[in-house]
Amino acid sequence: MAIAVGMIETLGFPAVVEAADAMVKAARVTLVGYEKIGSGRVTVIVRGDVSEVQASVSAGIDSVKRVSGGQLLSHHIIARPHENLEYVLPIRYTEAVEQFRDSVNAIRPMGRP
Repeated sequence: MAIAVGMIETLGFPAVVEAADAMVKAARVTLVGYEKIGSGRVTVIVRGDVSEVQASVSAGIDSVKRVSGGQLLSHHIIARPHENLEYVLPIRYTEAVEQFRDSVNAIRPMGRP
C-alpha cells in the first residue's frame, strides 16, 4: 500500500475544521496535523493509501464551499513522499494519532465498500 500525504490550505479556521471533518469521514485516512500559517491561513494534513487520500482531499475541497467566509487557497497530494520529508515536516504519523491510524484500517466509512 502506497502511503500518500494530502493537504488542504484554507483561509479561516472554521473552513479548515469543516474540511478536516469531511476528509476523515469520506475516506480511510488519518488526520496527522494542521499548521497555522498566519493571516488566517491554515493547512490540514492527512495520510493514507493514495486512492483514499485522493477521495479525502476531494471531499475536503467540496466542503470548504459550505463555510460562510471560508476560502480554499490550495490543495495537493504527494504519493509516497520521501522519508526525509517525514522527519523535517509535520506530515508523519505521531504517537498522538496512532489510535486513529489503527481504526482506519479496521473500519470503512459508511457508504463505501
